[in-house]
Amino acid sequence: MSMFDKAKEAMGNHSDKVGEGIDKASEAAKDRFGGHDEQIDQAADKARDFASNQGGDQEQGR
Repeated sequence: MSMFDKAKEAMGNHSDKVGEGIDKASEAAKDRFGGHDEQIDQAADKARDFASNQGGDQEQGR
């Protein structure tokens, strides 16, 4: 099992923690880069969508 596969499995098993990390990172970015809240929220939403799709046995791009 490759390191990438292990990371995907961990993301799937701990998706709640991944979401919390994304939330914390987006809040920190908002504090640092005020005035760009909408773009930061969009990026956080995309990151959450990506993370939620990584838990299974799906192969993307192969």
